[in-house]
This record gives sequence, C-alpha cells and structure tokens, in this order.
Amino acid sequence: MADVAVIAGSASDKAIIDKVVNTLAQYALSYDMQILSAHRDAEKLDAYVKKSDAKVFICIAGMSAALPGVVAARTTKPVIGVPVSGKLAGGLDALLSIAQMPKGVPVACMALDGGENAAHMAHRILSLLP
Repeated sequence: MADVAVIAGSASDKAIIDKVVNTLAQYALSYDMQILSAHRDAEKLDAYVKKSDAKVFICIAGMSAALPGVVAARTTKPVIGVPVSGKLAGGLDALLSIAQMPKGVPVACMALDGGENAAHMAHRILSLLP
C-alpha cells in the first residue's frame, strides 16, 4: 500500500519526478511512481487510478497538462497537480490548465516545477488522516 501515487505524463519529466520522490522520502512516505499519459495511455491511467490504494495523487504534467484533471475526475481522493515549465509560454499553458478545473473536479495546483511543494502538501494532507 502506497501513501502517495506519483504519476507523470512523460519520462521527460524526470527532474520533477526526482524532486517529488526525494521529498517524499524525507518524510518516509511510501509511493508508487507511474508514467501514464492522459492522452496516450487513457485506459491504463483509468484502470490505475481506480485500483490504486494511495491516499493522495501527485500528477506531474506539462503542455496541455490534462493529467491532474483526468485523475481528479476519476477519484474523490486529493489530487495535487505540478505544472512543468516548457518551451511554450514558459509553462504558463500547463499552469493555467491545472489551475482552471471545472466545478466538482478540484486539483491543488503547485508552482511551475514545484515538485518539492507537492510532496510537502501530500505530507500535510496525510497528517490529517487517521
């Protein structure tokens, strides 16, 4: 059983993944790390989210950054989105995609490349649970 499910949309997000998992390790939180694109791996992502026993999801995504919203639409567990900076608008596209979720699909949005804060937020959320 993992405390946190860490999902990245692409292996190219490794630098952010490392920030997340290194910070989770500082808290001795268990995690399961997956590379699953909301666009290319939609069925695998859906199955993973539905079967996951994690208490919190951290989703790392750039460009259209659909991943956190797709995960939040499939679970009632907390979802933390980490927008990845990129060549297009410096990552503003990813930031706005994660921040602008529709009603009923909440995602906590971290700063661009804010993997450390995502892990800190997961720790805070988990500290409230029995």
